[in-house]
Parts: sequence; structure tokens; C-alpha cells
Amino acid sequence: MATASNQPPTDGLKKAVPAKEAPATNAVNGSGSVRVEIFDQVYNLRGSDADYIVKLAAYVDSKMRAVSEQTATVDSVRLAVLAALNIADEYHLLKRQLETRSPEARQRASKLASALDEVLQDTRRTG
Repeated sequence: MATASNQPPTDGLKKAVPAKEAPATNAVNGSGSVRVEIFDQVYNLRGSDADYIVKLAAYVDSKMRAVSEQTATVDSVRLAVLAALNIADEYHLLKRQLETRSPEARQRASKLASALDEVLQDTRRTG
């Protein structure tokens, strides 16, 4: 589970302490660093939105745990790569869905654009 605390930051993404020692608070320290736990490893991350960082860390943690339940490997690097591939697959599937809008949506957008153009032309004539 991802957690955050206001512990002093370490350099970037280096492992700090085992997860059991990390308090389960959600705070940012003075330097903008947030402490998160991903797959029983603690990381100090920097960002402007601590809650968003914690949410992302929780998502990655859940993906790694799901992969670990489905595979026999205990190598955390291999699990991280497999989780990253799953996340990349989700991303590309969603991206493809957005890029290939349905014909109905395309037709409706075209009709709305035409209607807007007509209104704007009428406004220019009378305005």
C-alpha cells in the first residue's frame, strides 16, 4: 500500500527504509518531497501535488501486487517491469480508444461545429 510522510528527503528515488518503518501519514516536508511506499519499498519523491503522487504510488503498488499474485517470481525488478508493461498496455489501449472516436461521435461533432458556425455567421451579420 502506498503511504506518504514528512520525513527528510533522500536523493530522488533511492530506497530509504523498509516499509514497516514508514509512518502511514500523507504529508509533504518543507522541500516538497513526499515519502511513498511501493511494493514494500520506501521512496522519497518530489512533486507539487503530494496527494497525486501518493495516488500514483498506490496504483503502481497495486499493479505490482497483482503481478506478484499471478507469477512465481520474487524478483522485485522483474515484477516492476511486468507491472510497467501492464500499465503501458492500459495506457495505449485508452489512447487508441480516444484516437479512434466512434463514427457517431465524429458525426455529432461535425453537426455541432456546423451549427456553431451558423450561429457565429448570423451574429456577425446582425452584430
